[in-house]
Amino acid sequence: MRRLLAALLVAAAPWPAAAACPSVAEVARLASAILDRRDPPAPRADLTMADAACARDRLVAVLAQPWGDQAGWKVGPAAPGAPPVAGALFFGTLRERAGETFPAGAAPTLPARFGTVPMVSPGLLLRIRDEGVNEAGEDPVALLRHVEAVLPFLELPDLVHGPGAPWSPALRLSINLGTRLGVLGEPIRAEATPAFARALGEVEIALSDATGPLAQGRGAAGPGHPLAALAWLVRDLKEQGRRLQAGDHVAVAGLVPAVPAVPGAFTATYTGLAPQPVSVGVRLE
Repeated sequence: MRRLLAALLVAAAPWPAAAACPSVAEVARLASAILDRRDPPAPRADLTMADAACARDRLVAVLAQPWGDQAGWKVGPAAPGAPPVAGALFFGTLRERAGETFPAGAAPTLPARFGTVPMVSPGLLLRIRDEGVNEAGEDPVALLRHVEAVLPFLELPDLVHGPGAPWSPALRLSINLGTRLGVLGEPIRAEATPAFARALGEVEIALSDATGPLAQGRGAAGPGHPLAALAWLVRDLKEQGRRLQAGDHVAVAGLVPAVPAVPGAFTATYTGLAPQPVSVGVRLE
């Protein structure tokens, strides 16, 4: 706990007076519960979005201690009809990479109980080529000029508070969107063409296990078209005085309904993004 408090004190930068940012002690207790995979303190019901953003940044400062530096951002749906929300990705989150940490075509093995409320949720991940993305605007082809690759992304998030919590956009933001682990498939080279932009939105994603299909979705589900989510993230970061960097990863989440993580093998298959279907998998034990 002493180490958590030290990290939070560093992160306790000044915040607008109107925001009642959760205290250092509150965030420390939440971080400790997340890291120890135990029931967290009851969530606050009075969080504004400004409160939640402050809470997220303090939480990220603590989680970076064991999970590594920030590797990019995760954009996910907040609520139907509401703008997306964004959380930090960590190098520890993206530690499982096809062809690097496990052989291409194989699947890594991870603990089934990797979080308090562990889930499995396929998404897409964009790897940023250069900082020009920050000035590319909203045109899909212009954005793709600054995207190096698109990767299948089998995310393993932790809901932290569970399905019975009073979920709101602010609560999702305050827990950093439940970022925990993720498995990256083999990169697909991005093409700055209308056809590739269209394929990103229309790609069909199916999640299955040994029993058969579990859930399905499309690229434009969740927070919307992946390139629209990227454009939103650029605007959101700019308002905070931040920018995307070359090599950053932007995960687009919520494309397929999440399912509980239980022991067994899970596979996400992507059809329409490459000439042949591509997949990424994980075995949970």
